[in-house]
Amino acid sequence: MVIPSRRKCLTLLLGAALGPRLPASAAYRKAQAGYEFSFPRDHGSHPDFQIEWWYLTGHLWTTTGRRFGFLATFFRSAIGEVSEQDLPLFRNGQGFLAHIGLLDATTGTFHVEERINRAGWDASAAEDDLVVRNGNWRLYREPQGDQTERLRLRTSILADALIDLTLVPTKPKVIFGKDGVSKKSATSDSASHYITFTRLQVDGTLQLLGETHRVEGQAWMDHEFSSSQLGPNQTGWDWASIQLDDGRELMLYQLRQANNQSDPFSKLTWISREGALTELKSGQWTWSARRQWTSPETKATYPIDFDLETQDPELGATLQLRLKPLQEAQEVIGKLDNVAYWEGACDVYDQGGQRVGRAYVELTGYDGRLSARLR
Repeated sequence: MVIPSRRKCLTLLLGAALGPRLPASAAYRKAQAGYEFSFPRDHGSHPDFQIEWWYLTGHLWTTTGRRFGFLATFFRSAIGEVSEQDLPLFRNGQGFLAHIGLLDATTGTFHVEERINRAGWDASAAEDDLVVRNGNWRLYREPQGDQTERLRLRTSILADALIDLTLVPTKPKVIFGKDGVSKKSATSDSASHYITFTRLQVDGTLQLLGETHRVEGQAWMDHEFSSSQLGPNQTGWDWASIQLDDGRELMLYQLRQANNQSDPFSKLTWISREGALTELKSGQWTWSARRQWTSPETKATYPIDFDLETQDPELGATLQLRLKPLQEAQEVIGKLDNVAYWEGACDVYDQGGQRVGRAYVELTGYDGRLSARLR
């Protein structure tokens, strides 16, 4: 999730479900240049910022070739002032939302569960390292001394699935944005600190409908924290994480204005094999959908099946890619926070129709309920 995201920056805030929240200017830090990153501390929670998420998307295969796509999102949101009448456990004013999704590409079934909890009541996030919990769902870092660090994801989806994955970065983490700040609009408040592992090797077990599978694959992880995301004229975004088979990645987000035009602060970033970043501004790349899909649940209409045209900084030539979803119905309905979004596993094809990578695409704001939550 970029911003979004994401990447997302997708954060589906908890104000409506968990109580009032303060304006960003009243109580919370802003994402600004000069922030000094320190790890593992900055893998953890930042309650002095208003909103935060840890976002995993990935592609898995069994030993027999059966394919799955998965998403795991842990959101934290400051939910406003607390009262002395609140129980002591609830006085830190933090709410937690989480979504787990699993696409079975063989059957076309999309399994998903949502949870919402308050700090002190079955949810928490450590401030000194990555340890995030919502009920029995956990995402945490396993320090390995001088060896490569490992992440663990242990979750379930209703009575359908149990997921236990180990994720090892195969490339260094990157920090998107100039001077450590990912700007989303001309408004100074609309920005985030944005940390990403663009490629993680995954292995583990998946129990689905009573059947246990050994799985392996690759994933992407975003971690963002801020106190505001969208500008006053922005209504949502399209975000994509693309992992090419040649060892490079792309991250893009196209921010949409109220008139449905692309915002000038939309960006695309190339990540080289060595982890170097090349940023392209809006106007240096194009992003367009081949078709649309309307959700039978929310009635939101999403653009899907995207064409991306951009300059390849390594080859110095125009690159055309198609991001084709494995299936249309990959919507997280948002029953608990009243905001729906589409989060879809895709294959990536070049102009000649050859598969050259895999991707996840996130589409927010198409149900019309997002923008008021992210300002």
